[in-house]
Amino acid sequence: LWNAHSKRFLLLRSRDFILQGLHTDLDVGGKNIKYVLAGEGAGTIFAINELTGDIHAMKRLDREEKAEYTLTAQVVNADTDEPLEPPSEFIIKVQDINDNPPQFNEGPYRAAVPEMSAVGTPVTRVTATDADDPVYGNSAKLVYSILEGQPYFSVEPNSGTIKIALHGMDREMREEYLVVIQAKDMGGHMGGLSGTTTVTVTLMDINDNPPKFSKSLYEFVIPEDLPVGKMGGKVKANDRDIGENSKSTYSIIEGDDQGMFEIVTDGQTQEGILRLKKPIDYESKRSYTLRVEATNVRSEPSSGGPFKDTATVKVVVEDSDEPPVFLKPVYVLEVNENAPVNTVIGAVTARDPDSTGSLVRYFIDRHTDLERQFNINVDDGKITLAKPLDRETDMWHNITVTATEVRNHSQISRAIVAIRVMDINDNAPEFATEYEAFLCENGKPGQVIQTVSAVDKDDPIQGHYFDYRLVPEMLNNPNFTIKNNQDNSISVLAKHDTFRRQKQEMYFLPIIVTDNGNPPMSSTNTLTIRVCGCSKDGIVQSCNVEAYVLPIGLSMGALIAILACIILLLGEVFLCCGVISVNWFDRCTLTLSFCISVLKSFNLFYPVLTI
Repeated sequence: LWNAHSKRFLLLRSRDFILQGLHTDLDVGGKNIKYVLAGEGAGTIFAINELTGDIHAMKRLDREEKAEYTLTAQVVNADTDEPLEPPSEFIIKVQDINDNPPQFNEGPYRAAVPEMSAVGTPVTRVTATDADDPVYGNSAKLVYSILEGQPYFSVEPNSGTIKIALHGMDREMREEYLVVIQAKDMGGHMGGLSGTTTVTVTLMDINDNPPKFSKSLYEFVIPEDLPVGKMGGKVKANDRDIGENSKSTYSIIEGDDQGMFEIVTDGQTQEGILRLKKPIDYESKRSYTLRVEATNVRSEPSSGGPFKDTATVKVVVEDSDEPPVFLKPVYVLEVNENAPVNTVIGAVTARDPDSTGSLVRYFIDRHTDLERQFNINVDDGKITLAKPLDRETDMWHNITVTATEVRNHSQISRAIVAIRVMDINDNAPEFATEYEAFLCENGKPGQVIQTVSAVDKDDPIQGHYFDYRLVPEMLNNPNFTIKNNQDNSISVLAKHDTFRRQKQEMYFLPIIVTDNGNPPMSSTNTLTIRVCGCSKDGIVQSCNVEAYVLPIGLSMGALIAILACIILLLGEVFLCCGVISVNWFDRCTLTLSFCISVLKSFNLFYPVLTI
């Protein structure tokens, strides 16, 4: 019955082409009518029989492309196209059929799982989709199964989870597996569509293999002159694991009580590098037997171990031609500075450490003895004096002595010889400086004029002690005396207060200084004393002899005499310098003599200097 006010729902299977017809109950009164279709797909996908109202699908429908269509139908006058009824809307729903297989949109898959994982350990999950209607029948109900990969793996039918199915899967035996998974719709029943995907499963390494030496015994031959830190040999413990699980460290566990060797791991090759830690000596020990161990850096508690292996390393020391060896690297010798030439100072000794025991010859490196002060016996190493010594010039002589093998001059060794020159008392003490004392004319008796000390170039055994004495002929001199200050110095004192510059301006006081050496040495040193003019408080003002000042109360005749002499002298000088005369010197001399006689007559002439 045509109902213009309600929607009609028509179901059409996607493989059908004829739908049910539309009919009207309208009383058309003998009019010619026809059915008109409009809406989604009208005229292209769907067509209507104008006379009967039957709807036809013009092509095959695909629910996955479009699940429903909305259309309108109307009855019109066939002659005038005048609507006889209002349009009526209806929906055509496409009923699903199982025409789409399952698809794995994310495949192919890759997964990894640790080797030796327990049965049932999840590896990964695969998921398939089905474009069919999940609510209509079983077209989209999927079931998973494994087509390839047994007996190693299994898959849960409903979830697609892949799990370990075999115990003891070892990466070292096989590392990679290809698993084929099928998803089938219709609940997996016959007639269902299916799709497949692949899963590449890689077994991840765990540390389930110990390191293993390729040999149980290694032998190395190394020369005894191998430098410390250099490689003596290499060992290798192989590990079937990979990455961090294959790394090992090496150690010496037996046979190296003296710590002569060490073994370290090469990070690139994982080899154990045997290196020398201390110098080895063929003559002392010719072979070493070591026990070395390789241990995994990482351990796997679940594997139970062991994670180590051991091997024996035999090191044979090869003899090398070594240079002579001095008994001491540094020798300290002593010799008196007065030792005569050819005195034996001491000796150095070196030996050839090789088993052949070559003879040794000794030489002085003349770059360290430019003055050729010493000689050495080439056969026995005795050092003798070649030139006289002077401790005050050089207290120490440092020379280098070389020792060479007779049969191989290229084998050379060196030792330092420090020679200390021992002091003898061969220098007399003397004043510490060239003293010059100043004495005031108005000084008091007992006044200290000068403090005097002495020095000695010799090296005292128990400290210097100096004795000061006046020379014998000056012991009873009336002017000066000396006083011992008990500190290796003396004070010079004046005996009276009547010193005058006009009488004597300078005195010389000889003093004998004697040391406490064996034998004692002495010298005579002279102290110069100047008589000076001083102020009342003792400050020196002048130490030179001064000309006397003329008395103020001179007579008129004396003044005229002085003036006349000055004029005469100036005239003679002018005449002598400006006129060429044969007897000019005699004339000047006569004039000077005349002036002196005149001054003496007035008691005005005094000597200017006194010595």
